[in-house]
Amino acid sequence: MKKLGILLSGRGSNFEAIADNVAAGRIPAEIAVVISNRPSARGLEVARQRGLNAVCIPSKGMEREAYDRLVVAELRKREVDLVCLAGFMRLLSPYFIREFPLKILNIHPSLLPAFPGLDAQHQAWEHGVKISGCTVHFVDEHLDAGPIIVQAAVPVLNDDTPETLAARILKEEHRIYSEAINIVLSGKFHLEGRRVVFDD
Repeated sequence: MKKLGILLSGRGSNFEAIADNVAAGRIPAEIAVVISNRPSARGLEVARQRGLNAVCIPSKGMEREAYDRLVVAELRKREVDLVCLAGFMRLLSPYFIREFPLKILNIHPSLLPAFPGLDAQHQAWEHGVKISGCTVHFVDEHLDAGPIIVQAAVPVLNDDTPETLAARILKEEHRIYSEAINIVLSGKFHLEGRRVVFDD
């Protein structure tokens, strides 16, 4: 059984969607550990309620690589095969990326490469795009820039606010993150340059 490690900083709604799919047998894996850099993260409490290993490694005041070494050590201890970022508000160091090559996934609430960084839904709404969405991608050393695995388009409606748009995007996030995890766990893909190509 493959093992997932979930990293989060906040409420962890994508983590909950993954956990639901794991529990229902739709993702052939187990969640080995849920790690947060913030003691107050609601996701940690949710993980404990679900009977999962919930670990807080506070990041405040720590240099990036020194912090990442602590997180990687915890993931190694739990024999994690795939790392899933679910609202983890830290940029990973080159050290972390090297330790888990093509084994770190992130979800972002826009159609990358459009609107990277914070408040992507608000950026899209403000820019006046007609279609936004979400992206699951491999994590590299740059912000929201790794090879794209799955995307879902979400139309921007005339009467949308950033909040209503974000809520509709979130529903798609919950769907495609599990889809991407299954693709990566299956190993039925390869990279051609930046392109993630699915094997038949």
